[in-house]
Amino acid sequence: MREMGLRLDVFLLALTILWAPALSDLVLSKVDRRIDLTSQIARITSTLKVENAGSGLVSEVLLAFPESQAKHLAHLTATPNEGKGKVKGSGISYPVQLVHAKDMPPSLTFYSVSLPKELGEGDSFTFDVLAVFTHALKPFPEKITQADIQLLVFQDSAHYLSPYAVKVQTLSVKLPDARIESYTRIENTKNIGSEIKYGPYENLPPYSYSPIVVHFESNQPFAVAEELVREIEISHWGNIQVTEHYKLVHGGAQSKGEFSRLDYQARPHVRGASAIKRLVATLPPRAHSVYYRDEIGNVSTSNLWSDFKKTELEIEPRYPMFGGWRTAFTIGYGLPLHEFLFESDGKRFINISFGCPINEVVIDTLIVKVVLPEGSRDISVSAPFPLKQWQEKKFSHLDLFGRPVVALEKTNAVPEHNQKFQVYYKFNSLAMLWEPLMLIFGIFFLFVTGIVYMHVDMSISKSSASYLAKLQWDEVQAAIQQIRNIITRCLVIHDKVEASLRDLSRTGDIQACKAARKAADGLLKELSKEMKPLLAFLHSSQQAAHLLPKVEELVVKVKDLEERLMVKHSTIVDCYEKKYGGREIENRVASQVQKITALRQEVDDLLEFIDEI
Repeated sequence: MREMGLRLDVFLLALTILWAPALSDLVLSKVDRRIDLTSQIARITSTLKVENAGSGLVSEVLLAFPESQAKHLAHLTATPNEGKGKVKGSGISYPVQLVHAKDMPPSLTFYSVSLPKELGEGDSFTFDVLAVFTHALKPFPEKITQADIQLLVFQDSAHYLSPYAVKVQTLSVKLPDARIESYTRIENTKNIGSEIKYGPYENLPPYSYSPIVVHFESNQPFAVAEELVREIEISHWGNIQVTEHYKLVHGGAQSKGEFSRLDYQARPHVRGASAIKRLVATLPPRAHSVYYRDEIGNVSTSNLWSDFKKTELEIEPRYPMFGGWRTAFTIGYGLPLHEFLFESDGKRFINISFGCPINEVVIDTLIVKVVLPEGSRDISVSAPFPLKQWQEKKFSHLDLFGRPVVALEKTNAVPEHNQKFQVYYKFNSLAMLWEPLMLIFGIFFLFVTGIVYMHVDMSISKSSASYLAKLQWDEVQAAIQQIRNIITRCLVIHDKVEASLRDLSRTGDIQACKAARKAADGLLKELSKEMKPLLAFLHSSQQAAHLLPKVEELVVKVKDLEERLMVKHSTIVDCYEKKYGGREIENRVASQVQKITALRQEVDDLLEFIDEI
């Protein structure tokens, strides 16, 4: 189905360009194209020698792309041709812009390159064009197992598609490996190792198109950032903090079947050849305080190398990423302010890289946010390529009005977009004193508040009704607590009387039992005298009105308990004096024992209730 779709696209493209008219008398006397497919990003470098065969002056050259390619075009530049083997160091590029040529087929997209000088009759000019495409390599098959190799399909034309006639043209396709499944063979085609060469072809008419398809092996990982948000926060106190949030997916052939970590660890280069095992981020040379974490937390599987040219951070996800697998993580680091912030014409500006520091990553949506110091104004942006732009506010520590944020968005970003951009703004240096002054006044106010608090009497007035009511309630609570203590002492005496009866049954010493009873009576009388004034106080206090019934009930229960206990004691002693048997004694006191047990439980419940109050 994929091959049928490719053939149909090629057929429709050929029909639409067949009747397209030539635009001018320009002629491409020589075209040398080089297609680099060694990574997931397709880069096509074309060296064009343009010759004016007409009489009029020509100041621009049109570049044509099929619609199927144009929708994947991420970067397009035209630069001077330095010749083979020479390093491009001028940094000059010619203006390139999208144009809508009249009477042109809708399946073609045109870009115009403005030449540095107009070409007269017979004049020629040579320049290079770099076109970078994302998502142009399609996995075929689309799904593979852990043990399969990844195969890709790429489609282009052996003839250079141009609105101008071409005298001589060559094409070379560079692949990552010499193992090629198949490729289109036409006239003058040869394969040398990992490179396929087409041409030379001569005297090609305008809009020549000869479709080719290359099906080849590539186990290069397809690291695609569906979204990358870079936040660059400027502090005039000497630091720039960069925080990058990644949502990464493996955009290659989808993984099918089960994943075996055992097989992967045993043969990672065979049982996971196309998986993303690690990522390398190239940071500025003096980056510091570098960290890397994912949604779970900090990830320690990382390495950091630094020299005077760059700082490299190698990170490993928690798991190898196969086709279709996703992960999200954050990279953060600090940069010295003086290396990136400058002044010009009364304005400050930051000069820093725009794109992603991780090598060979395709970014579907890249958002760069530059957080300026609070109080910045007259903000403007200078970038080497078009960007969507808006402004936000961010509040941080000690901010009153918020910090202005310049947000820049670029879709379909590639490493070629990792260029310097500038954000200009005005800032009053005196505004830097605002935060220290806020800290000083804040600490001063804290100490003054502490001093005032220590020297001001915050207590309630002693003549107020609430204060008097509190004192009366405290006295009621103290009286109730004393009554409770007296009752507790009575219960202890009751326990001693019970103990004397147990000793009587064991030893038969009647006199000792009577002596214990006599001592208990004396102590209970003293406790009763102590309790009377306390009860009288509670009767006279309005604060104790709601508690008095329970306290009185408790006193009555204790008195009843005491009387029944003494009756029990007298009965048992009398039985011992008359030398009754044990069975007879138990029968005589059985009813008293039951009532004593019930009363003791009631007394304990009332004590617990008073404790809760």
